[in-house]
Amino acid sequence: MQLIDGKKVSADIKAEIRAEVEQMVKDGKRRPHLVGILVGHDGGSETYMANKVKSCAECGFESTLIRYEDDVTEAELLAKVQELNADPAVDGFIVQLPLPKHISEQKVIEAIDYRKDVDGFHPVNAGRMAIGLPCFKSATPAGILELLARYNIDTKGKHCVVLGRSNIVGRPVAELMMQKSYPGNCTVTICHSATPDIASFTHQADIIIAAIGKPAFLKGDMVKDGVVVIDVGTTRVPDASRKSGFRLQGDVEFANLAPKSSFIPPVPGGVGPMTIVSLMKNTLLAAKGEIYHG
Repeated sequence: MQLIDGKKVSADIKAEIRAEVEQMVKDGKRRPHLVGILVGHDGGSETYMANKVKSCAECGFESTLIRYEDDVTEAELLAKVQELNADPAVDGFIVQLPLPKHISEQKVIEAIDYRKDVDGFHPVNAGRMAIGLPCFKSATPAGILELLARYNIDTKGKHCVVLGRSNIVGRPVAELMMQKSYPGNCTVTICHSATPDIASFTHQADIIIAAIGKPAFLKGDMVKDGVVVIDVGTTRVPDASRKSGFRLQGDVEFANLAPKSSFIPPVPGGVGPMTIVSLMKNTLLAAKGEIYHG
């Protein structure tokens, strides 16, 4: 079993990005500028946004954090989105999800200019990704593929089982894994809450991407020896031994499954850092105009 170290890979990529940014600055170009919008004070969202701001600094980016309270109106938030769309000094921006129930997340996502949608959630980016056209790929799926590539994991002709069908991870990563490219060229099966006997599918899998949002769902007796496992889950579960009162639990029962796997990441420290560094890569692409022009 080899542990997939997302922290190390993300640190390597940040160093690569920073070197490119410093060269851009030497050539007289401005630093990439990423803006984040955070609504409310959700603990997870606060942590994710703080990590994104920190990563911007590590990559040599300029970053701006815009905060709103939970009672911000949908109209006010949409007005800010339009303002950022029109600002030539902003290369990309994200609206941290989830949003309060009185705000339509989909309406906000669709209001973002797809050329600045570095999260890769806009229907234009999602559609272009699905048919293999250049686009900003969803950050978590892109990070997963980066891990597979950096560890030289063979994917061609393999059976990849994706647990989960969310628009953020499950669906896009399934689309990427079946495209005619590397990593990719897999036979892909998607399992979800309505799939009977999920273990019958995971037993066949050469690669499992677990993004179902259920702590320790995938057990050691549900997989074959040598399976490659990518655990996307990050659920907070109570833990009185921790100062925070909780710990992060993946979708995989790590202790029993890891000995049977050929590659597996820890939680935390696996896919999480790769999600953020993929956002940085998209922001750099936006600043360079390499995906969309004008």
